[in-house]
Amino acid sequence: MKGKEETKKPVYFNRELSWIEFNGRVLDEAAQKNVPLLERLKFLSIVSSNFDEFFMVRVAGLKAQTAKNNNEKDVAGMTPAAQMEAVSKRIQELVEIQYSILRDEILPGLAASGVKYVKPAEYTEEQSRFLETFFEQNIFPLLTPVRIDNHDFIPGIINLRLHAVFSLKKTEKTSAESTGNIDEEDDENQIAVVQIPAGLERILELPGEGEGRLFTLLDDAVRIFGGKLFPGFSVEETMLFKITRGADRSVDEDRDSDFIAAMEEVIVSRHSSRPVRLLCSNESSKLLDFIRLHAQLTHQDVYCVDGPLDIAALNGVSKFPGLEELRDVPWKHYPCIDFPADESIWDVIKKNDVLLHVPYQAYDPVIRFITEAADDPDVLAIKITLYRTSKNSPIIKALEKAALSGKHVTVFVELKARFDEEQNINWVRRLTDAGIIVVYGIARLKVHAKVLQIIRKEPDAVRAYAHLSTGNYNDKTATLYGDLSLFTANRELTTDITMFFNMISGCSAILRMSRLIISPVKMKNKLLSLIMREIERTEGGHPGHIIAKMNSLADPDIIDALYKASQAGVKIELNIRGICMLVPGIPGLSENITVVSIIDRYLEHSRILWFENGRQGELYLASADWMPRNLEKRVETMFPVLQENLRKEILKILKLYFSDNTKAHVLESSGYWHRKTRKPGEKYVRAQETLQQKEEKRYAIMEKESRTDFKVRRN
Repeated sequence: MKGKEETKKPVYFNRELSWIEFNGRVLDEAAQKNVPLLERLKFLSIVSSNFDEFFMVRVAGLKAQTAKNNNEKDVAGMTPAAQMEAVSKRIQELVEIQYSILRDEILPGLAASGVKYVKPAEYTEEQSRFLETFFEQNIFPLLTPVRIDNHDFIPGIINLRLHAVFSLKKTEKTSAESTGNIDEEDDENQIAVVQIPAGLERILELPGEGEGRLFTLLDDAVRIFGGKLFPGFSVEETMLFKITRGADRSVDEDRDSDFIAAMEEVIVSRHSSRPVRLLCSNESSKLLDFIRLHAQLTHQDVYCVDGPLDIAALNGVSKFPGLEELRDVPWKHYPCIDFPADESIWDVIKKNDVLLHVPYQAYDPVIRFITEAADDPDVLAIKITLYRTSKNSPIIKALEKAALSGKHVTVFVELKARFDEEQNINWVRRLTDAGIIVVYGIARLKVHAKVLQIIRKEPDAVRAYAHLSTGNYNDKTATLYGDLSLFTANRELTTDITMFFNMISGCSAILRMSRLIISPVKMKNKLLSLIMREIERTEGGHPGHIIAKMNSLADPDIIDALYKASQAGVKIELNIRGICMLVPGIPGLSENITVVSIIDRYLEHSRILWFENGRQGELYLASADWMPRNLEKRVETMFPVLQENLRKEILKILKLYFSDNTKAHVLESSGYWHRKTRKPGEKYVRAQETLQQKEEKRYAIMEKESRTDFKVRRN
């Protein structure tokens, strides 16, 4: 075995720190001066949103472990307390970079383009008068100040909602009636909190002559004019802040009879759960300490920034006209030419499997698939899994229509899809009202698979058609996420899918399937066996090769198997968007493994797996990442692509990601990700742009052929 004498003990990157570095790569994209200004701003706001969720879930979990004095080390050798310290240090560094990009590049760039953010200290008299009037008429009636007593926990502070806090000093004797909720008997110095209204426009345009478009933020107006809420008091100091609360509480899986009620309790609890982070402006150290102590947070939990707390609010400047040059030139979502409008969708799928690659191709075929099924009198049944879907989903509407027309419709809705629980509960009620059979939970497992099956009565037989995907049934994210899916009438696959739906409905034992691979029962063992086969092929004289693309790699058993494969001489190429706990490039352990990551216009979401298998390559698509939760605690699907032309097409897509020298980052054994750059004379390659251009050319050829065919028929 190659490098046997140098074999080293497996090592791993820490999961949390690896995820943070993903946001570092997103931040690096915001720092690229060749990216349009508003797109850079979008990347900054994505970092903020990602960190919000990270603190609610991952940091909340670490804090809970630390509070229990849990000193158990993770596979990377770090205790929860050590992880907390490292997490805080690295995020502080990234937040400082984030705000320096905003202050020094984005806001000056917007100003140079005619859209200027005016800070309160820069208001002219005219602007101050305008804002004061606006505040009194439109903001003041919505505000409710809440006094904080010295020993009280902060009341009514909603998770992730912006607040202003005021330090007040009594200026004159007033009656209890005139001071509202500030009691005359209390001390002359008071502290009050005001929630920033969530329903108002955050961008407030200001008057100003000859200076382009000027704006300030709603938060600034509340902070500057909020003193009007406190007659008889002067504002000594003020500060903006946002509390992040833990959202790691799990639903009680044993409450079968009222599972939805249990899920709703979890959602409500997030607004009052334990604080895990304080994000605040930097005007007042006194108020910062006051809020921090009342929230029972440490200095490690505080992130004090010089700039708007809610960077995403700045995206509202896109409403101003004339800023098109500050955005990416739109990329068209092209129709899938394999689904001609004048041909039955059933006939198309019956002849061949069809691949759909969103967002380069439009999501329309999926919507067409299910809407035509709803309208088709020969369709007998529809079954689908829903994990996340859009607010006004056309898929939901089609399912309702199908049920109301008498078709047998079964929908598996995952209520535990974090932060989509409330919407999914609403879907359950709406679908149930339409007469649909709704299954909404498997105890202690999330249904993360993306499967749709349609059963249709045809002259020769009852036939099953299916759609299997790496991404959710969400028409909105299908314009933003890169995903692959397969339409098929292959009998082996559709028979397996029938068994799959019976299994997750709880009406069937786990059965042996011929093509479909599912977790948590088969997938992990299958992956380990595929990796072991590459080792055996290599030792037998046929060099092994594994190419895999996914969102995250964190399963120690899979990582150990990849290390063994590398030691055996198997070439391993990994494209990992987010978490990667595997350490590449270590002599004697992982020198045959390379890891790259693409951060570009679209979110990379597809999971593609290629195993060389002695030149008899096998290619799979999957809903699952290589993480313990996906392989052991979720219902997931992995399925082979059997049609040769589609296998070749997907393999080309997969290999393209490793030739990108524009938007790719390469992982080093130190844990540092460096941006891949072109060598002198090297051809420019940007994977997403290449995929877009390929689809544009395919569609242009189709249009040209259609016009030629029309002329021939007309003549």
